[in-house]
Amino acid sequence: MKKIINDPADVVVEALRGLAAAHPDLLRVTEDPAVVARADAPRAGKVAIVSGGGSGHEPLHGGFVGPGMLDAACPGAVFTSPTPDQVQAAVSQVDGGAGVLLLVKNYTGDVLNFETAAELAAADGVEVRSVVIDDDVAVQDSLYTAGRRGVGATVLVEKIVGAAAEAGADLDTCARLARAVVAGARSMGIALTAPTVPHVGEPSFTLGEDEMEVGIGIHGEPGRRREPLPGAEGVVAALLEPILSDLPFAAGDEVLLFTNSMGGTPLLELYLAHGIAERVLAERGITVTRRLVGPYITSLEMQGMSLTLLRLDDELTRLWDAPVQTAALRWGR
Repeated sequence: MKKIINDPADVVVEALRGLAAAHPDLLRVTEDPAVVARADAPRAGKVAIVSGGGSGHEPLHGGFVGPGMLDAACPGAVFTSPTPDQVQAAVSQVDGGAGVLLLVKNYTGDVLNFETAAELAAADGVEVRSVVIDDDVAVQDSLYTAGRRGVGATVLVEKIVGAAAEAGADLDTCARLARAVVAGARSMGIALTAPTVPHVGEPSFTLGEDEMEVGIGIHGEPGRRREPLPGAEGVVAALLEPILSDLPFAAGDEVLLFTNSMGGTPLLELYLAHGIAERVLAERGITVTRRLVGPYITSLEMQGMSLTLLRLDDELTRLWDAPVQTAALRWGR
């Protein structure tokens, strides 16, 4: 294992200290329990948007804390759900009196712990809503979930709902928008290599030199199948076909295309794949009107990629375009 770390047990806390040092204008970090919050939180009268999950997927979620996106994020240990007390602490740090919306990826630990935290916050008089994100078309159930996993759509939900909350939308509206994004988004990923969790010290699985895992999860969970690695055209087809058939997307749709690196895939390859995906969609009469390309939901150093499609309407497009200022996503300011 070659990693730029000290003690594997201290990876998350030391990374959080670095995040705080790099972006003091945007966020503040508390360590016990670990919470990343907006520097100006709480914002009186504003719906607070809170998310979180295991570390190792950076910049998700702490990199998306700031104006126009999240008010707080709860980073768990690597590939491990945050605890209820973390989520409860995040809620208490950012609650501005207008309610709190929890955005939860569909992993069993996340769902249970966020649910517990919501109950604790409600007992303290905070109005809390939760929306579960389950956009992965690869598998119906996995090692970590009952139902579909929450993956690429998480970034899109956080951005769109964060923009609405920043503009003064109430809690009901924010929850409605979150559900609309989840309903209109589908994702699929592949892996060429496995991630290595620092405290484990060895890859999560092995793949032959000429193999790819189709439908991989962001924690290294197995997908639909393992098959010989084709060229880039074949990789994009393996991702797009199940996405397009699932919703289904159709000619005339306007979409956001999110091409995501799992951490080890360079932008050279990612842009190549994105270009193929845009061409294939255009051939089917599907118009890409918004795009996001880069490593936004990673799996440590896993080499691989995912595609996410979101069907857009005027409201979602306007909110996607709205200003955002976070460590990992910035435009319009």
